[in-house]
Amino acid sequence: MNEEQNNKENFKNDNINKKCTKNIVNYLIIFFVGCLAMYAVIYFFPTSITESITKLEKDVTVTDTGIADAVEKVYDAVVVVSTYRDDNYIASGTGFVYKKDDDTYYLLTNYHVIEDGDKVTVTFTDGSIKETTIVGHDEYADIAVLSLKSDEDLVVAEIGDNANSRVGDTAFAVGAPLDSAYSWTVTRGIISGKDRMVEVSLSNSSSNDYVMKVIQTDAAINSGNSGGPLCNSNGEVIGVTSLKLVSSGVEGMGFAIPIEDAIAKAEQIISGDIKDYPYLGISMVDFANAYYSQYYSLIRNSGLDSGVIVASVEKDSAASDGGMKANDIIVAINGEKVTNIAYLRYYLYQNKVGDTIKFTVYRDGKNVDLKIKLGSSKQTT
Repeated sequence: MNEEQNNKENFKNDNINKKCTKNIVNYLIIFFVGCLAMYAVIYFFPTSITESITKLEKDVTVTDTGIADAVEKVYDAVVVVSTYRDDNYIASGTGFVYKKDDDTYYLLTNYHVIEDGDKVTVTFTDGSIKETTIVGHDEYADIAVLSLKSDEDLVVAEIGDNANSRVGDTAFAVGAPLDSAYSWTVTRGIISGKDRMVEVSLSNSSSNDYVMKVIQTDAAINSGNSGGPLCNSNGEVIGVTSLKLVSSGVEGMGFAIPIEDAIAKAEQIISGDIKDYPYLGISMVDFANAYYSQYYSLIRNSGLDSGVIVASVEKDSAASDGGMKANDIIVAINGEKVTNIAYLRYYLYQNKVGDTIKFTVYRDGKNVDLKIKLGSSKQTT
């Protein structure tokens, strides 16, 4: 009986082993057939694989190999701007055609590109050089508008919407870095930051004169790029490159004026609707420049670490009429903290001539609020 049971058990185990062996063989066959099928797909239909690394952003295809389609949309609208004074070449930069009105084309560039010039020419990608008319400019916005008449159909850059751009979006710049030798250089990066507040000097002085709200990008921007377009991955202009933070150990920090701000200022210039900047009628001293001066005791006794000292007040000026006095320390405008002259101008110039705004000044050991109706002058504060 035991022998018979052993035989049955052995027979059962043999059947199990045969089934396992058969299943393993079947799995191996299926595996190798699958590998052959995959190889055949890759060999005969390679585009189906490359499509997996292709992304459609709006109506321009962006692949791992570049953004050539987007660049082509704006490339021929970009120009090299050459500035002359008394027919002597003094500076160059970049600009771009941003709109057409009948047979007149309008171009955007930076004010500092054409500053001190009385003649400006632009060079197009086909090598043609055209003289332009300087329509106007705004020093604080760092925007200048040029115009030219042409019977030819010039390429006009497509304007995008910076408000919809996001940090991390692809961005590229087109310009003429290091003079015209490298004209129409394209550099690619991302939008590194939005609404950055950057202090700038409007002259060669060591102090900063104004604050600009700008787009930050790591796309390489060098001397000569100024005035050129910063574009999104669809080839639409979202900014006007204007600044580069230059400092030892700092890389990949370029800046551009948001296109909405640039065009709003350009349209004011074209229409002749440029308003005077508000005028206070005071002379000012930054805290940073006053520690080792006649104002040392004033600063020390105030206990403040920043602000703008009123050195003098013009007679019958807006500041005088509003009760501002010499040795007042301006610490806020409409509740916004004023740390230095650059920020004072920025907050002041958000208002219009005739507006009444609140200045907070430190005087005789306490803060005093002053209501001042802003005046007008061809000279700005």
